[in-house]
Amino acid sequence: MKHSARILFGTLSLAASAFALSTSLSLAQTPDTCVTGVDLATLGPKGIVGQGPHGEKAASPDELKLTDDEAAKVKAGKFKVGISMQTVNLDWSQLQVAGISQTLAKYGVTVTGVASAEYQVDKQIADIENTIQQHPDGIISIPVDFTATAPTYKKVGEAGIKLVFMDSIPVGLSSPKDFASMISADSQGNGQIAATILASCMPKGGTIGLVNFGVDYFSTNERTKGVSEWMKKNRPDIVMKQVDFTDPSKVSQIAGDFLTGNPDVKGLYAVWDQPALDTLSSMRAQGIDIPITTVDLGLQSAIEIAKGGPLKATGSQRPYDQGVAEAMAMMKALIGQPTPAWVGVQSLPVVQSNVLESYKTVFHKDPPAELVDACNGAKPKCN
Repeated sequence: MKHSARILFGTLSLAASAFALSTSLSLAQTPDTCVTGVDLATLGPKGIVGQGPHGEKAASPDELKLTDDEAAKVKAGKFKVGISMQTVNLDWSQLQVAGISQTLAKYGVTVTGVASAEYQVDKQIADIENTIQQHPDGIISIPVDFTATAPTYKKVGEAGIKLVFMDSIPVGLSSPKDFASMISADSQGNGQIAATILASCMPKGGTIGLVNFGVDYFSTNERTKGVSEWMKKNRPDIVMKQVDFTDPSKVSQIAGDFLTGNPDVKGLYAVWDQPALDTLSSMRAQGIDIPITTVDLGLQSAIEIAKGGPLKATGSQRPYDQGVAEAMAMMKALIGQPTPAWVGVQSLPVVQSNVLESYKTVFHKDPPAELVDACNGAKPKCN
C-alpha cells in the first residue's frame, strides 16, 4: 500500500505522509490472529443453518437423486426446459446455467433457450411470457423482482409448465401449487463464514461496517443476517454500522462516502463479491487498508484473496452444484415425483491458503493462469 500511495500522490509529500500514517494505524489495529487465528478445518457450519423463505427446513440435494426407473422415464419423456436468468454476465450465472444444461443433457432433456433479463423487470416478464408461448415442459428461473414478476410466474403453472426457482420465490407463490422447488445456497451459513474471518481481524471493541444490499431480497437478507447474528452472539464487543445500496453500480461512491464519514470503521463486510471489489477500489483511492470479507467467489475476488490484500475471505456458494440440483428437481417434477420446497447447498469457506482448491470446487475446472500467478506471487501463504 505504501508503494501505491507514492504512485497516487506523487510529489505531494505531506499527503503521502498522512496516508502512510493512516495506513500504519489501520494495520497496527489488525491483530496477528487475522485469518490465521481461525481453524480452516472447523470454519463454517457443518450443515444448513438457514431456513427457506417461508421458514422451510432445508432438504439435501441428495434427496433429488433419480432412481433407475425415474431416469428411464425422464429419458423417454424427451422433455424441453427453458431458463430465465436475471443476467448471464456473472460467473455465478454462467456456472448455474452450465450445471443445469449439462445435467439435463445427461438425461436427454433439451434446453430451449437461456433468457437474460439484465436486471430489468419488464424484460424478464417478457422473457417468461415468450418462453410460455414456446410450450416447454418446464422453466427454471431466478426472479429479478419478488412482486412485479409474481403474476407472470403464476401463469407458468397455470399453463401446465413445471417451475423451479433458484435463490428466491416471488410473493404469493407456494410449493407445490405454483412451483416445484427453490434451490439456493445456505446464505446464512455463508454470512457466518464472512463474520468469523472478519472478527479474527478485529481488536476488542472495534467497529465494522456492513455494506448491505438495501433491497428486500431473500438471499442477500440472509447473508447480512448471518453476519450480524454471529457477531452479536460471538463478538458482542464489536460495534456494527451499516450502509445500504440499491444500485450496484453506485457502490464505490456509497462505500467511499461511508468510510469518509466513519473513520472508526476498521473492518468491512460486503454482501457479495462485486460490491466488495468496488468497496476495495474506494479504499485504495482513499489510502485505506482494512480487512474485508464477503460472500460468493468470482475470478477477480479469488485473485484478490490469493494476493493476500485487504480482501481476506468469502463464504462461497457452489453455483454449478446448485444448477445440478435445480436440474434434478426439475426432472423429478417432470415425471410427477414430489420435490422438497427448499433445497439448501452447503457453504464453502475460502481464504488465501485454500483459494486454488476452492476455485476448482466452485468452478469445476482448474484455476486460470492469472489466479495461479497471483497465488505464486504470495507463496507460501497461498497454495
